[in-house]
Amino acid sequence: MAKLQVMDTICYDAQRQGRFSFFMTCAGEEATVVGSAAGLDPRDMVFSQYREHGVLLWRGFSFDDFANQLYGNSLEPGQGRQMPIHYGSKELNYQTVSSPLATQLPHAAGAAYAMKLDGADTVAAAYFGEGASSEGDFHAALNFAATLGAPCLFICRNNGYAISTPANEQYAGDGIACRGTAYGMPAIRVDGGDARAVYCATRAVREIALRDGCPVLIEAMSYRSGHHSTSDDSSRYRTREEMVAWRARDPVVRFRHWLVANAWWDEEREKQLRHATRQQVIEALEKASKVAKPPVSALFSDVYADMPWHLQEQLQETLQVARRHPHLCPPDMPVQ
Repeated sequence: MAKLQVMDTICYDAQRQGRFSFFMTCAGEEATVVGSAAGLDPRDMVFSQYREHGVLLWRGFSFDDFANQLYGNSLEPGQGRQMPIHYGSKELNYQTVSSPLATQLPHAAGAAYAMKLDGADTVAAAYFGEGASSEGDFHAALNFAATLGAPCLFICRNNGYAISTPANEQYAGDGIACRGTAYGMPAIRVDGGDARAVYCATRAVREIALRDGCPVLIEAMSYRSGHHSTSDDSSRYRTREEMVAWRARDPVVRFRHWLVANAWWDEEREKQLRHATRQQVIEALEKASKVAKPPVSALFSDVYADMPWHLQEQLQETLQVARRHPHLCPPDMPVQ
């Protein structure tokens, strides 16, 4: 969680410097994300929203991997086709982020049902914010998962805001957990600022999902202490006093106090860890910034094994336009 905080701070500042176009932090929700990641099996398939990069960090995604994706360079599996923060990793069982809200939820329900049919001892874990629970895909996913008995964990980060819309303007009911009961699945509400509580809840509901062959809904009550993204200014819709009060309940500090109280950690090691992480993240960003961008032709690859004639024509037309009008193409993108 400490590494996640350091990476978030540096990458946020790097975006502000114009190094890449977009970034989102996990500020205030580190315990929800990392605690649940620790409670999952590494083989479990994760369908994230966009603020769960702590799961990837927990599973071994390197700072180089993060930096390459943010810069969209040729070392990034997506070849720059996605905007920044749309991470994914086949090796780490983490489906690539999709921008539209809640589209990952039906996918997770389907994947979990496939696992059930295969007799696998794994689950699908679908992350989403409480704002996404207002989307139709949320209801379709929960209903399908419940009626099919799919071992899917629906992990809701109830952070209080759907961008600028506060929770009390999103729904009149008692949060999100009660919706699981309405769809016929077990549900639990947990303190999303307590990493140990989230970990224990995730471990417990994963066992329930596999034992009983059913989905489970987790509502982690947290708070988004940062802006929604680098395109947002949250001071326009919430008070400074509110943000200060919640930042004083930093989940990473809470967990550190528990470790220190048990003599498992200390301030000096914390300082060393953060310093080393800072250097590693800065070095990763510097390296990624110098890696060549994918060529223009990458726009047309990785869809068909053999490119069909109509895409070949489009590729040639695109290359001709790029050569005639070089100012339309990024200067570091090979026109080939």
